[in-house]
Parts: sequence; structure tokens; C-alpha cells
Amino acid sequence: MSGSESQGAGGVGMTGTVVVVGSINVDQVVTVDRLPLPGETLIGSSMTLSPGGKGANQAVAAARRGARTVMIGAVGDDGRADDALPYLRSSGVDFSGVDTVPGPTGLAIVSVGGDSENTIVVVPGANGAVGASAVGSHSAALSEAAVVVLQGEIPVDGIAAAVQHAGGRVVFNLAPVIDVPADVVKAADPLVVNEHEGRLLLAAWGVSASGSQATDEEARVDDESVVTSLRAQGVTSVVMTRGAAGAIVSDASGSVLVASPKVAAVDSSGAGDAFVGALAAGLAAGSSLLEAAQDAVRVGAFSVTGVGTQASYPTLEDELPAAVDAAPTEGAADADSAAEMTS
Repeated sequence: MSGSESQGAGGVGMTGTVVVVGSINVDQVVTVDRLPLPGETLIGSSMTLSPGGKGANQAVAAARRGARTVMIGAVGDDGRADDALPYLRSSGVDFSGVDTVPGPTGLAIVSVGGDSENTIVVVPGANGAVGASAVGSHSAALSEAAVVVLQGEIPVDGIAAAVQHAGGRVVFNLAPVIDVPADVVKAADPLVVNEHEGRLLLAAWGVSASGSQATDEEARVDDESVVTSLRAQGVTSVVMTRGAAGAIVSDASGSVLVASPKVAAVDSSGAGDAFVGALAAGLAAGSSLLEAAQDAVRVGAFSVTGVGTQASYPTLEDELPAAVDAAPTEGAADADSAAEMTS
């Protein structure tokens, strides 16, 4: 598929291009009354195939928010590529940077029980081919991008190569948390993590972080301390996503709590990817980090009101939930001081 298929760029009039380097999967979702015990066979009630992968999800989200978006990744030659690409096509993502490689397309096998509990097994497949050499072959697109978006579902050397060739701002969503060199992580502006990922990263760096607390207020203060610690380690800016509680945004201008609108949630899968894609689109359009995060929180909230991942992401024509005022965190000044001392 490399070079042979390309959809038109969306986001006419936007100030820059978003290039997403990441995973492309097919999600196979099986529903059962309950999850099977080890060694047990059950009869499922339904099975669906849908496009997924954090990279593809984020590219679709960015394009639907009006950004000119380019996807760099890989699919297999197993015939599953058509199941993985429909929303990239329909959303106007340029996927001429998606290579077809021998072997299977990435696959996520999801079992969902009647109590909404689930198990997920991910087989990387073609995503394992998105290493340094493959990424380097797209250096021109990376050097010209306003924003380069990365996640943790491709090889580490591919992530490092994308950072090396990036000519603009790097948005690194360290999900899942994998062993990435600290200098690569610290090239992010911002680093995007949820509350669990932030703690795991600090632990990997040998920095202690307190665990989750009993009350919402204690959890908020604890999350703020994780963000402060990440910036103190030399991360230029951090956005911590907190689900229904919104996000914490921290950079040289301060730390701010961005509350999420209250919505009737139907399916939260892929909401974090909707947030990251929208954040990248806002940054590419010239918004400040806080402005982009405020829009991204609303996009994430919109996405949980629909079923599925990419299909639930809003376009510019969709009406987002009303914004909630942002507020400085209690530790904003301390976060700034800590970051400045290590910069």
C-alpha cells in the first residue's frame, strides 16, 4: 500500500500537519455472558470486527477535528487491511505512509462479559515492522510536520527515530508504558499519560510516587504531585488524563485542572485516543497547550456517548458538550519552580 493509496488531506486552512506514527489494528470483539475460566469453552453471543490501534485511533480523531493528518504505520498482507483502514479513508487521513508488510495485520482479541468486564490480547503483527528503518523512510513528512504524535505500540527504535526526524512539536502518549530511553520521553511537549501510566513511568525512573488515595480530593492532590514530579525530572510539559475527572495540564506557564463536561457515558473505549488526536489537532492549529487540552477534554467526553472507538469521534460539525472552566492547581507554583530548576 506504500505510495499506492492516499486519501486527500483534511483540515483546509489549518496551520500545520499532524503526523501520527503508530499502530494500526483490527479489533475482534466477542461478547459472552461471562468470561471463561481457564480451560473452559463458552458459546459467544456475538462477534464484531472494527478498526483500532492507538495510532490509527488518534489519526482519525485529529483528522475529524480538522487537522491535515498523515498516518505512518504498517498493515499485513493477510487481507485484514481493509478491516483496519475504513475510518482512516473516510476521515481524510493521508495514509500513503502506511506500508504493507508480509504477515498478519495487528489484532486485538477482546472478550466482553455481561458485567462489562473484559480481557484483551494484542498480537502486534505488522506493527512490529514500524521500526527505525521504516520510520526513517518517511523523514521528509516528519521534518515538515507541525506535530508528531507517538504512542507505545510500535518498536522503541521506531519511536526514537520519529523523535529524531521530527521537525515540530512531539506529542508522546506513553501508552502502554514501555521501556523508552529517558531522553526520548523528555523530547515530548507534551508527554500525555493517565494517572496510572504517570506513576509507572516515575517508578521506572526510580522516583517514588504515592499511590491512589481514598477520596476524590486526595486522588486529585496525588495526581498533581505525579505531574509535578514528571516535570521535575525534565519533561517540558505534561498532560495527565483522568477520565471523567478531566485532565491536568502543566507547562512553563503553570499547572491547570481542566474539568470534563458531565455526559451520559455509553462506551469509554478509545476516549483517551480521541483526547490525544484532538489535542494534536489543536496544537497544529496554533492553540496553546491549555486551549488544545480544553477542546480535547470535550472531544473525549463526546466520544464516550457513542459506541466503539473511531466511529464515536466527533467532526467539526458535531456539537461538543459545554466547556467547564479550568482552574489553577494548588501546586501550580511549585510545579513551575521544580520544572525550571531542572531545565
